[in-house]
Amino acid sequence: MTPGRIIFLNGTSSSGKSSIARELLDVLDDGVFFHLAVDGFNAMRTKRALDEEELDTALRRTRMGFHRSVAAMAEVGNDVIVDHVLSEPWRLLDCLSVLRPEDVLFVGVHCPPEELTRRERARGDRPVGLAAHQYDLVHRHGDYDLECDTGTETPRECAERIKEFLPHRPRRTAFARLRDRLLAGGAATA
Repeated sequence: MTPGRIIFLNGTSSSGKSSIARELLDVLDDGVFFHLAVDGFNAMRTKRALDEEELDTALRRTRMGFHRSVAAMAEVGNDVIVDHVLSEPWRLLDCLSVLRPEDVLFVGVHCPPEELTRRERARGDRPVGLAAHQYDLVHRHGDYDLECDTGTETPRECAERIKEFLPHRPRRTAFARLRDRLLAGGAATA
């Protein structure tokens, strides 16, 4: 069985990842793609109030389960669009350890801070300042196969660029380079 392709969108909250993913579902015409968003997994969690430690534990397990769900979908041949915020180093390390690097097209989704703040206020479902907090964290690894900026391009334009790039993705992907650099010598994912 041929593993599925993974288009992995990484950016801050409100950067446009979900909008790009919806456009990709519309423009990609060479397979059956599924949009898996970390927010969707968070929404499945119980609604009862959790103390800070309990919430942190639940969120970590949720994200680890999300990563493994993406890997399982791709392993059986499904093409997947991942919508994620790699704002903690362990998240990227865990993804690098469970996803086949040769199957991943790693896309950095950027947006200017002022626009992120405007979007947060307009959405009303995120704390204002969340994206600003994540801004320097999500891209600190410094390596992508492709990058787009939703401050200068529409989600549709980003999706079209990704579609055009997908068949020409590098043989040695950003995930492969990052895995070699960050997991060399068996570095822990914790």
